[in-house]
Amino acid sequence: MFLMSAGGLLIGDIIFQVVLLLVVITIVVGVTLLFNTINKKNNRLNRLEEKVDKLLSDKEK
Repeated sequence: MFLMSAGGLLIGDIIFQVVLLLVVITIVVGVTLLFNTINKKNNRLNRLEEKVDKLLSDKEK
């Protein structure tokens, strides 16, 4: 059954391609956000460790 034709492409084919494009974009954005979140967490942990080390060294003096 043909839905509507737009220059030789069926509307269903166009919708399928758009959905696949959105899936690929979502995966790329998700991986990017995951790496950014991991980097921010590591930076926060490093700052916290530096503060704890400073407090411990100040306490020992």
